[in-house]
Amino acid sequence: MDITDYDKTLYYLHRLDCYELLNLMSRTDDDLLSKKIEKFVQSYMHEPQFFKVKKTQESLLVYLDHCFSTTPVFLEQEL
Repeated sequence: MDITDYDKTLYYLHRLDCYELLNLMSRTDDDLLSKKIEKFVQSYMHEPQFFKVKKTQESLLVYLDHCFSTTPVFLEQEL
């Protein structure tokens, strides 16, 4: 688990940089993160209804929050 993947995801999500999110999606080892990024980018690019885009964005943010709150101590010390 690489904590920088989550940091980058949050940064690119804030900027709505779908190209970088797709790159990150293909490079990350976290399958769940990859799937949530894929769902968000797909809905952002193709979904006409805003509430569905917002729902996928919220889902990704909740997952990121979970990852940041459960980061093991030894990973924080390495940084």
